[in-house]
Amino acid sequence: MYDLVSAALGAQQLTQAAQLIKQWQQKNPQDPWLKLAMGQYWEAKTELEKAQVIYTRLLQSTANPKVLSQAREGVQRVRDRLAQQREHDLSAAKQQPGAEAAAVLVLEPVTGSEREAAAQGLARVMQIDAYTARTRLPSKHWRLLRVGPAGELQYFCEQLKAGGTPACWATAKQVKELSTFRVESIQAVDPQLTLVCQSSTGQRGTIQLAWRDITQWVVGQLPIYESVVDLDARGKLKRKDATQDYGEIIDWHLHGRGCILRFCDRTYKYRDAIPLPPAEAFPSPLIAATAWKAMKRYFADCILAAPRTDFSGFGEGALDFIDLLPPFETHIELGRSLPSPWDGAFHLYSSLRFLAASPTP
Repeated sequence: MYDLVSAALGAQQLTQAAQLIKQWQQKNPQDPWLKLAMGQYWEAKTELEKAQVIYTRLLQSTANPKVLSQAREGVQRVRDRLAQQREHDLSAAKQQPGAEAAAVLVLEPVTGSEREAAAQGLARVMQIDAYTARTRLPSKHWRLLRVGPAGELQYFCEQLKAGGTPACWATAKQVKELSTFRVESIQAVDPQLTLVCQSSTGQRGTIQLAWRDITQWVVGQLPIYESVVDLDARGKLKRKDATQDYGEIIDWHLHGRGCILRFCDRTYKYRDAIPLPPAEAFPSPLIAATAWKAMKRYFADCILAAPRTDFSGFGEGALDFIDLLPPFETHIELGRSLPSPWDGAFHLYSSLRFLAASPTP
């Protein structure tokens, strides 16, 4: 039967080969020669990943020396063809318009029984070992995997998703061009929301919207550093930066308008804003922290979607990548004495969330 299947494959008669394999499976489904023929059938159909799986399993399960020899040859052929195909496809991706533009590639979290297949896909596409793939695959939050040319990262992203590893990518230009307005105060909530905002150029104006216009919202905390004096191991005074507090940011994503509205607990003008229901007035004496918490609760009651709150995990891993990207405006003002990569990391994260949830054109 093996000779018949081989002859059909050699003559490119794939339909006949499939029929022979089906008959063979009914008579002797555990025959190692049948498994070998199935691998060769998928190889002939250029279903190289399926062929590779069958050949690899054969190497692990059979003791027949002739089958083992041909299975090894099959594994090597498939590896060579996959490498050639990858090189060809990657080269074509690098030739696309805009392929040299700076971009980022992000892995999305995978949990439970899906992790093993996702890790295998990550290892295969990025050409890393299985252990490294498992450690890089996130389980709770997004992870910035790579910064590089757009054509290359788009290719990797498409291959990852095709192999069951959730990922997304975006260009630095998309992040830079995403309109972001800093919210100074809420002036009305009925009959519609009225906000006083400031553009990136400092121009102030009002924006009106309905709660249903908010398609997604993101909450994140950014560390605020201060220079402090401490003792070193020898008991001498030394100056270092230490986290003294955290500033909190809330972003509303308005996909219908293509923009982000950004609230900050440090810059929101509580005295100029209306108290949000059910309160009739802000706490007296005015306590910003209390008012901010009340705002968050009110937002959670009015916005249909749950907030995205996993920024911290993303931010910690993204800090080392920020300097690799072209400069972009963070649209965050926390009164820092020196710039912090945390501000850029949050704006990048929120922008990536916005772009990933944008309707595909």
